[in-house]
Amino acid sequence: MEAYIPLFPLNLVAFPEESLNLHIFEPRYKQLMQDILDGDRIFGIVAFVTDEMDFGTEVELDQVVRVYPDGRMDIRTRGTRRFQVMKFENPMPDKLYAGGEVRYIQDLDDPDYSLQNRLVNLVKSFFEVIQLGGQSQVSTEIRTFDLAHRIGLSSEQKYELLQCERESQRQQLVIEHLERAIPLLQDIERTKDRVRMNGHFRHFDPLKF
Repeated sequence: MEAYIPLFPLNLVAFPEESLNLHIFEPRYKQLMQDILDGDRIFGIVAFVTDEMDFGTEVELDQVVRVYPDGRMDIRTRGTRRFQVMKFENPMPDKLYAGGEVRYIQDLDDPDYSLQNRLVNLVKSFFEVIQLGGQSQVSTEIRTFDLAHRIGLSSEQKYELLQCERESQRQQLVIEHLERAIPLLQDIERTKDRVRMNGHFRHFDPLKF
């Protein structure tokens, strides 16, 4: 399915079902907000993290939290579906902001349940290592997009995740990241423990020989 939608390039990756708060201050995006408030409240956040603008996520404006006297505003949005940019126009005809033709990505929710168990256990271990024990209650049904901003992925890794059309592919990417990251974090924690055991700095008289 294809559509022509307003586009808001940002140096971040938004995911479906994610809540995202934005501060709107540029004139072109003030105009965008006014236009979508009068319309279907939909626009696209294009991920600009690799010097290209090929993929993004459609978001819906949930709430205008605050409007400032100069027209700036704080808004709350929710991600809906992913897309690939087929044609980018900056600006859209007769507008200050960009727009473009997008192809919506058909997502295949095909979790591999043997990988899911491994994923959940790794996420619990990750939270324990970074001492976020309160988050260690991880649902066995959790999806990779729910984890993407909580497990230390780089922007490039998030962008790669955004492009995957199958949940099973995303499971594998997240597992590979966690299997690399957890031992490194454990080494850092062991180093911290050794430093703590050394106690405070102490004064030694110089040796005379």
